[in-house]
Amino acid sequence: MAFECRQDTEIGLKNCSGKCVDELGKSELLSNQIVFVKNGKTESLGTEKQLSISKSNSEIGLSFSEALPNQHWSFSDLPPALISEIFNYLDPKGLGIVSCVNTYLYRLASDHCVWKDFYYERWGQPATAANLGPGGSDENSWKKLFGEREFRSKTFMGRYSIDTLYGHKEAVRTVFVLASKKLVFTSGYDQVVRMWDLEEGLSITSSRPLGCTIRAVAADTKLLVAGGTDGFIHGWKVEDGNPHLFDLRAPQNQNMEFRIWGHDGPITCLALEFGKMYSGSWDMTVRVWDRSSLKCLNILVHNDWVWSLIPHDTTIGSTAGSSVYIWDTASGSLLSVIYSAHAGNAYALAQCHSGKLLFTGGEDGSIHMFEVTRNVKCNMRRIATWIPHTGSVYSLAFEFPWLVSASSDGKISLIDVRKLLKTSKISHTGKISKGSNADQKNVEPPQRMLHGFGCNLFSVGVGSDRIACGGEDGVIRIWNFSQALEIEQRIQSLRGMKLENRMRRRKLQIEMSSGKGNPGEQCSAAAKKNQMNSDKNGWHNRRRVGGKVKV
Repeated sequence: MAFECRQDTEIGLKNCSGKCVDELGKSELLSNQIVFVKNGKTESLGTEKQLSISKSNSEIGLSFSEALPNQHWSFSDLPPALISEIFNYLDPKGLGIVSCVNTYLYRLASDHCVWKDFYYERWGQPATAANLGPGGSDENSWKKLFGEREFRSKTFMGRYSIDTLYGHKEAVRTVFVLASKKLVFTSGYDQVVRMWDLEEGLSITSSRPLGCTIRAVAADTKLLVAGGTDGFIHGWKVEDGNPHLFDLRAPQNQNMEFRIWGHDGPITCLALEFGKMYSGSWDMTVRVWDRSSLKCLNILVHNDWVWSLIPHDTTIGSTAGSSVYIWDTASGSLLSVIYSAHAGNAYALAQCHSGKLLFTGGEDGSIHMFEVTRNVKCNMRRIATWIPHTGSVYSLAFEFPWLVSASSDGKISLIDVRKLLKTSKISHTGKISKGSNADQKNVEPPQRMLHGFGCNLFSVGVGSDRIACGGEDGVIRIWNFSQALEIEQRIQSLRGMKLENRMRRRKLQIEMSSGKGNPGEQCSAAAKKNQMNSDKNGWHNRRRVGGKVKV
């Protein structure tokens, strides 16, 4: 953060013992000398002139403190409020580096409320407030929570196991992961909505056949909805005392179950947010519903079949045909549109929690990353492109920093978007670094591919350490990366032990070189100790133990 002075500003320097290289021609100042910089020129003042300036300053209410010999100022001498404002312009990595300077800055950086903003911007509201300590308001706990979640984000590059879930008799068209409750909801051509345990990989319950193909499912902790090809939305309300929230097997009850009509074509996408519900259909409309009264509030008309939608705050993004739209949900006005974003239909849509990044996947096998800015008007700018698949991209899911895609080529790609986010905190600056150009010549490759299934994959969902996917074969697969987290933790502990041993050896070498004790005795003792350790772990010792075991 740069501070600049106007050219006509007068700056008084008193008791300056350093050298001003640029302005004063490398001349050392005297301890009782005052130098003024005015209009780019320097001027040294004598004692009489200093007295007159002091008198004039006292007349207008300005006072200079008495000379303090050898006075040095540092960044930590700034007021805490000003330091806090400066910290707002740092990203998590920069804030962590600043906290290593001294204990004062460590305390300010650790207690800073910006860690809560960092967490909400990347992952939204945490699943449970119990992790935040007593009362859930300890700011230092937000830093700890952010560090734990950032550490867990490395798991998708580690080892995994696959849980294969059987239950659907036909192709699975939709998969929804409710990570906060560790539940997975699936449905498809067999007209049945099934609930699975995300961690155990077990079937919990299933609904009766709903009468048509289910292409969309959405859920939160209060409501579960499913959209059918007949144009209806079937929903279940939360049941008090039920650990799995919804009772899908119960007979139809008007108080706990409902069905609403409104679309003239198959429903392809659903979303829930606060007091509203959103549905998109092949009738070329997106409908906004009130969750309490189940009445339609607004209709957003497109010029082609609607394939996907995603709401954020007061806006909603949607794809229809090959185009991408941003709408205002209150007024129903179109804020921004990109025509022909893909060569073919734009099937998939995903967005980050802050709403600044929008991802689209299409029939051409490509994935585009857009920056969404809202100043006077809403703008979308494409800043990155990936082509990880040879078939159509049917589904996208985003869990910072991983963008997960499912395609008709039977593969799942994992893309880390952190390389494109190199500037300071997005929520404060509103800027995102320019990523690679969207040309075909400069396409970003995916970081990891999961493949080997050989069938169309229609839908994918992602949690903190698991990925769930369903496809044409009617099988639900859950990639479990929790073992990768345990392995990474063991690696971190081993690194800490190695670092501690290295520091001990270095300290011993410093003591020996400084002449403390007899170096010969220390070397002999260290050699004897190492020899004893090597004897314990040597091959001949292991062989002797092995022989005893055999006998």
